[in-house]
Amino acid sequence: MISSPEAPDQGFDRRAQFERLYEHYANDVLRVSYFYLNDRQQAEDVCQDVFIRLLTKGPQIQPGHEKAWLLKVALNRCRDLWRAAWVKRVVLGSPFESIPANDDIAEYTEKSELMETVHMLSPAFKEVVLLHYYQGYGIVEIAAMLDVPEGTISSRLSRARKKLETMLKGDEAQ
Repeated sequence: MISSPEAPDQGFDRRAQFERLYEHYANDVLRVSYFYLNDRQQAEDVCQDVFIRLLTKGPQIQPGHEKAWLLKVALNRCRDLWRAAWVKRVVLGSPFESIPANDDIAEYTEKSELMETVHMLSPAFKEVVLLHYYQGYGIVEIAAMLDVPEGTISSRLSRARKKLETMLKGDEAQ
């Protein structure tokens, strides 16, 4: 097999692209996966799977859409894990493994209550809340990422906010 003179450059470019994307987006992929799965080890596995897929499959990602592609692959992998029968039988640990030192107790308590409530939402609502409020994506970008109409994303966000409000007010009443 004769390789073209471009092959080494393409390998280098691919490796450089991989390293750049990993450096910029690995924390976001890990954070999204952890938020979705509520399990640090599984989130790390998903993060690793996403970047292995990037390295081995080497898809051509449009410039400016790298983060969206990585998060879409991560969410799909998280859904696959969540749907697996054995996950449904496992009692997952606490979603909050550590308390950041710079947060005061009241702020931490408020954040943890909100996060616990978001985790109670259905996966469809949880995804859009995560992508919109925690990753900063707009409705158009989320719709493209999830292959869902923009109206559906708007509706899910609106319904998720109402559910969160109801759930949080229910907690205050107790």
